[in-house]
Amino acid sequence: MFQVTKKVEYGLRAMIILAKNYKAKKVCSVKFLSEKEEMPFDFLEKIISCLEKSKLVKGSKGSTGGYLLTKNPNKINVKNIISSLEGTKAMTNCPFCPRNKKCIAKNAWKKIDNSLSKTLQDITLAQLIK
Repeated sequence: MFQVTKKVEYGLRAMIILAKNYKAKKVCSVKFLSEKEEMPFDFLEKIISCLEKSKLVKGSKGSTGGYLLTKNPNKINVKNIISSLEGTKAMTNCPFCPRNKKCIAKNAWKKIDNSLSKTLQDITLAQLIK
């Protein structure tokens, strides 16, 4: 069953802070994000790197450097963030289950997976900062 990892939890919390600072174009350093949300700095640095590789955030170097969202919070959904951090995979383990071909419940799990995926796609960062 789908379980939210620390990586996703911390990534989402960091993205919400960046979304709150989007209009002001205020950059946020990893140190700031780490201290504000009480997240481990080294782990958060790796998370931000994944988000940057996925082009959800962009960084600037220097003493006043930090990170910004690359697009409006209306254009970034929770599924984008999860996919950036955990890859695109089914929310349930059905595709990898040894009983997949014989499973009498697989249609139920598929519906649950599709519903969860759609819900995550429908929730934007803009909605989370209201």
